[in-house]
Amino acid sequence: MVKQAATRDVPDAWAAFEGEVLPHADRLFRLAMWFLRNRADAEDVVQDTMMQALKSFHRFQPGTNCRAWLTTILQHLVSNRRRTAGRSIVVDDPDDRIAHTVAFVPPVPQELTDDRVLGSLRRLPTPFQEVILLCDVEDFSYKEAAEALAIPIGTVMSRLHRGRAQLRVELAAADATLVEQSAVGGVNTRDERIEAS
Repeated sequence: MVKQAATRDVPDAWAAFEGEVLPHADRLFRLAMWFLRNRADAEDVVQDTMMQALKSFHRFQPGTNCRAWLTTILQHLVSNRRRTAGRSIVVDDPDDRIAHTVAFVPPVPQELTDDRVLGSLRRLPTPFQEVILLCDVEDFSYKEAAEALAIPIGTVMSRLHRGRAQLRVELAAADATLVEQSAVGGVNTRDERIEAS
């Protein structure tokens, strides 16, 4: 039915949609899973994103960044879901509390695993997660991330800076926990693993 509607208006519209939009479905699903942390909700949001993109495809300009356009649609749908669920997230501004102090930047642990980085990233407030995910993982420019999240570029840069700082703190805390566990004998350190082999 959707294909018939698209082909009725413009004969090549469906083929153009498939060529531009569908290759990004996997990345959209990954983003939706990260934002919503629920497979069924993520699938629904990606499907809604695709439907919205198909309805608005006549406004898409070929040659522009289709992934950023789709991410913007996805982000709007995720925000609408959060708003309707009454889970609008307000993030405290740590700059208000520590404006007159010099921040300590903990060292980043030398041995990082994907699980430790993802676990630390999940503990950050959602607005920081979103910006870090788009800019550092998906390689969006500040401008593309700002458009996708519907926030000013300055806010993207600020959240990215503060989010990275909080991520460093989380990683250092996770590393300290790991060191404590290895001292108690719960986890083998790298040196112990090397000596054992």
